[in-house]
Amino acid sequence: MAELATSSREDALDLVQDAMLELARRYAKRPADQWRALFYRILQSRIRDWYRRQKVRNRWRLWLYQDEHNPGEDPVATLADPTAIDPLQQLMESISMDVLQNALRRLPLRQQQVFLLRVWEGLDVKATAAAMGCSAGSVKTHYSRAVHSLRDSLQEHV
Repeated sequence: MAELATSSREDALDLVQDAMLELARRYAKRPADQWRALFYRILQSRIRDWYRRQKVRNRWRLWLYQDEHNPGEDPVATLADPTAIDPLQQLMESISMDVLQNALRRLPLRQQQVFLLRVWEGLDVKATAAAMGCSAGSVKTHYSRAVHSLRDSLQEHV
């Protein structure tokens, strides 16, 4: 979820780590059945904070760094994997995942978060509402809108 929101594995890992540490620090004495919803609520907060910081940082980056600071691609990273079983299958799966991730990124943040919590993380409506700090009705509305939007945008890829 964090990786999808940030488009960066490193940033996502940092956000998840921060959320886990905060959960352990503030809620260790709470019953274990509450931890999952609390963790996702903390993670959602961290993702929103990350978006705010990125907005400010990007303003400075555009001003400070021009094209002369763009590093080239690592040639080792572009080599083919000799242990790949079926390159065509991997390509098709990769394209499908890219299409899905792009469709998810185009969703408004709340719809994206509800969809990921409900579908990918398997939380029920009540736990999703607790994790996001909103009502169950709001979760249902955001989820419905996300599903309809994804169906519309992915229809040509099915």
